[in-house]
Amino acid sequence: MKFSRLLLSTLIGILFRLAASAAPAIHVWEVQELTFTAKNSYRNPYLEANSWIDLTGPGFSKRVYGFWDGGSTFRVRWVATQPGVWRWKSGSNPNDAGLSGQAGSVTVVAWTDAEKVANPVRRGFLKATANQHALTYADGTPFFAVGDTWYALGANRFRWYDDTLKRPIGPNAGFKDYVRLRKAQGYNWVSVIAAFPNWKTDDSSYHMRLPDSARTTLRSAWMEFGTGSAKNMDNEGGKPFLFPGKVPGYENYFPDMDRINPAYFRYLDRKIAYLNAHGFIPFMEASRRDASVLWAQYYEWPGSYVRYLQYFYARYQAYNTVLSPVHFDYYDGTISPADYTHAIQEMEKEYGPLPFGNLLSSNANPSTLVNWGDSSWVTLHQIGNKREHAYYWYLTEIYNARHPRPALNGEPYYAGYKDARGEAIGVNYSRGAEGGTDRDNALVRSCAYGSFLSGALAGHVYGAEGIWGADIEPSAPTHMWDAFLWPSGGQMNHLRTFAFSIGRHYQALEPLTDLVYPNKTPDALSYEGWAYCARTPDKNHFLLYFERKCPPAEVRGARLNSVYRAQWFNPRTGTWQPVGEGVLPSSKIGIIKLPELPDERDWGLRLVYAGPNVNNLRPPGWRNETLWEKTVKNMLAHRAVLPYAGAGMAFALLGGFFLGRSRRHKE
Repeated sequence: MKFSRLLLSTLIGILFRLAASAAPAIHVWEVQELTFTAKNSYRNPYLEANSWIDLTGPGFSKRVYGFWDGGSTFRVRWVATQPGVWRWKSGSNPNDAGLSGQAGSVTVVAWTDAEKVANPVRRGFLKATANQHALTYADGTPFFAVGDTWYALGANRFRWYDDTLKRPIGPNAGFKDYVRLRKAQGYNWVSVIAAFPNWKTDDSSYHMRLPDSARTTLRSAWMEFGTGSAKNMDNEGGKPFLFPGKVPGYENYFPDMDRINPAYFRYLDRKIAYLNAHGFIPFMEASRRDASVLWAQYYEWPGSYVRYLQYFYARYQAYNTVLSPVHFDYYDGTISPADYTHAIQEMEKEYGPLPFGNLLSSNANPSTLVNWGDSSWVTLHQIGNKREHAYYWYLTEIYNARHPRPALNGEPYYAGYKDARGEAIGVNYSRGAEGGTDRDNALVRSCAYGSFLSGALAGHVYGAEGIWGADIEPSAPTHMWDAFLWPSGGQMNHLRTFAFSIGRHYQALEPLTDLVYPNKTPDALSYEGWAYCARTPDKNHFLLYFERKCPPAEVRGARLNSVYRAQWFNPRTGTWQPVGEGVLPSSKIGIIKLPELPDERDWGLRLVYAGPNVNNLRPPGWRNETLWEKTVKNMLAHRAVLPYAGAGMAFALLGGFFLGRSRRHKE
């Protein structure tokens, strides 16, 4: 009997261990989802009910809000930030037996080093470096954004296929194919606008104003080529908000901002999850600014917007994302930044800060610092929409702010940029180039390298005509699948190669363009003729970039009378080549004379301190001279001694002969 009980106990233990080993491990930084079914009946659950969990774990104790997901279903998404035991208890307002009073616990484990190499997103959410100028993952690994502009990702324009078939980049390509392409090219960031509430293709123009005295903006959309109406941003779940709306006479043009459509967001969810699973961090913006004026006029402000922000954050804050309350790409046809700030502050007052510490940012014009000021809600600054090289300075202003934050250029010059909607609303860009050409590629590189060396140590976001608008219409001037194959997109990863070439020292770079001179032509609204420089405070590392048509230059601010290892960087190929023999000297006052660029194209340059100039190396154009060569040159430089040159040379030769004999005799 004892043996039978022992055998039974052993078998049960084995079964339990097998069951435990079969269950997938829960990892840190991996989205967990809890599903609850409401018992109460609600007319509009989106407005009438809130659900949450109180979550505790190692070094963590916070309330995490959930969201309504249609019918009687509510969900809470959370993520563990450390290994260990995590516990939760649910609650709701109003109290609902299906949403409140439930509890649970899980044990969370860390990813292995190999698993983190396979997918860097597993290293944790992004945070600022200690100096507040660059980014790392939560585990301290440097993160340098190489991004693309997929604003319409939530729409059917980025087609979702349930299969895993690899389709060529072309009219039949889907979302997964574009992810595969950009991942192979080294991208790790995608910019997304979660919802375009007031956009749909209908019987009216893409640019609509009300017939009131203020000419109030109803929508300032991108044009659906071939119709003149607004781009359709539906997906399989429909539109993000339901129609009809509350604007009198325009109920079918502007939706009801108090009736959300969870089905739309469910189809967006799977794309965000797929991006994280393949190493991408989505930068997600809640809404575009052109919906704001009527939202504020016909719905309770800021309460209605606060409700949407809470829903949006709750739905996506457990993914490895950077979040944004608004896509503020233009300052007309919108409420003011101060009005948005009011809503953002009310959101935090009512629901608290984001529990998992997602960075907050916004597409901006000209910068988030200008729009929202220093020490605002912004934890990752951006510039954008002012495209030429005169505007990279806004990044330097951010760098030198009293409360600096990491920064990047989130909407620079788009490859092949035309914006062919027409002159009526100030578009039809005239300073760009034909997409895919050498000149166009150079304009893209100017924005990338010029922005980085102006202070954008967080990285850079690429964009292209056809991609930013997700142009798939037959009559579109550029189709997105063609733009995806332009060389400029494939060259973006070289910027990270350039930055990482000095290791973590890139995080300490200071934008100091005036160290290289000359550095500017008078043409401010251009992409040619300007140079950029950034240097570490110890003067050991310089990175420089020269746009096309830059003249020969000098660099000041180097260590005195020193030698620097010097290499040109080819931003077209991501390769290095030595400058001359591979070293350049600085003068006694720290000036480095640079040789001419390798050719007339744009080039990068790296200077790394090698030591004091003990060998008296000469600047480019000069070679080291022996004492004999100096003597001859000095004699020939003075006409008065020319008649005696022959005798002098003979005397010098004779003196050298006896001096040499004397030295050999002593040895």
